[in-house]
Amino acid sequence: MKYKHLFFDLDHTLWDFETNEQETLLELYEQHDLKRRGVPTFQEFSDSYVGHNERLWDRFRKGFITRNDLRYKRFRLTLLDFKIGDEQLNLALSDQFLEILPGKKRLFPHTIETLDYLAAKNYPMHMITNGFEATQLLKMQNSGIDKYFTHIITSEMAGSLKPYREIFDFAMAKAGTSAAESIMVGDAMELDIKGAHAVGMDQIYFNPAKPPVDFTPTYTINNLAEIQNIL
Repeated sequence: MKYKHLFFDLDHTLWDFETNEQETLLELYEQHDLKRRGVPTFQEFSDSYVGHNERLWDRFRKGFITRNDLRYKRFRLTLLDFKIGDEQLNLALSDQFLEILPGKKRLFPHTIETLDYLAAKNYPMHMITNGFEATQLLKMQNSGIDKYFTHIITSEMAGSLKPYREIFDFAMAKAGTSAAESIMVGDAMELDIKGAHAVGMDQIYFNPAKPPVDFTPTYTINNLAEIQNIL
């Protein structure tokens, strides 16, 4: 086999982040009766949160804000969009979001069958993720996929984030492998694909929505079952 170790991203690649996130936000919207508090619709609440969350994650990856800033600013800014300056509500939403989210179990189609296929071929599989460590571990345990992975490398553990070389080097050292013998599977062009390419690792770009790209990965797939045509 050309590849001796497989590295996977979690959110948006195996674990259906958007669906699980929306279910969690809806629970919070209803539990805290946010309509009565001045948030007219769930969709407006969701759109506001998702926009702030994406911008704050970008700032976090670039080192402009801390993990704690990210955790608490995204709901604070969302509430302020609706002229709600309730810090107690912000703290409750921020903490409960991270309590509820990892309990969600929605995976992308063909996740389990693909992991079973790769496990049957005796590929050592590892996870590289930028998410909060405790949250990511719970997501994997609750969705039943943690058993497939030998090493779970988080940005907190590595002291670095994708796309930076340090987290990939840390992951390969942990797995006892080299870039030439490894391949990265992920959905994020900048983080997973270009990050892996920069360290000399081949890539499988999971691109179900088929947006245009400015870089040609080693392989591109539109659903996870296509991995069986590659490995």
